[in-house]
Amino acid sequence: DMLSHCDFDPGEHALKDAAAAMRSLRGGDPVALARIITALEAGTLDTGLRDELMQAAQKQHAPALGVTGTGGAGKSSLTDELVRRFRLDQGDRLKIALIAIDPSRRKTGGALLGDRIRMNAIHGKGVTMRSLATRQSGAEITQCLPEVIAACRAAGNDLVIIETSGIGQGDSGVVPHVDVSLYVMTPEFGAASQLEKIDMLDFADFVAINKFDRKGAEDALRDVRKQVQRNRQAFGTDPE
Repeated sequence: DMLSHCDFDPGEHALKDAAAAMRSLRGGDPVALARIITALEAGTLDTGLRDELMQAAQKQHAPALGVTGTGGAGKSSLTDELVRRFRLDQGDRLKIALIAIDPSRRKTGGALLGDRIRMNAIHGKGVTMRSLATRQSGAEITQCLPEVIAACRAAGNDLVIIETSGIGQGDSGVVPHVDVSLYVMTPEFGAASQLEKIDMLDFADFVAINKFDRKGAEDALRDVRKQVQRNRQAFGTDPE
């Protein structure tokens, strides 16, 4: 019964009047934002409206934070904690858009879109969450991500958080699309030589060692600090 109720074409609920949706979007209507993102995913948004969307986004440059890291590092839980602290600190005055990207499976073509399972602080009127699929194997972001970020900015959000799907050692695809990037890892990265292979240690603005209560966390912190120092030739800067 549940599956039969879920078995419908989302396109049936897509934009009927795209121009009206753009007007509603600028007024902060979350339904209009959701439908425009659906149209962007499906590639059905008119080119003129897409250009209008990008221009509107340029006038409201909300910072974009990209949260990336290996699968199971705790990106969703950490993102939820960041949202919780923003809400408490700012008294729910901020409007936050959260874009969570899950990988599409090559065999079935489906994506779980289950990041919200880990999140408990997103249930506020100022928080909008949208799950997206990568729609291709081996990718950490979806191709429509720049336009989706623009839509979130045009809708008047003060902060846009993008959580990528779990990545390997060589992916930093979210970096060009965000203002600040956060790489999430755990102490169990293996031998110290493995740190040489992590591309994001070259690019990330912040590195978070999550699950820090685990054995070897202090050693991992020391090793990661030294690796970041070496990667950036910052030998005159204290690793701490």
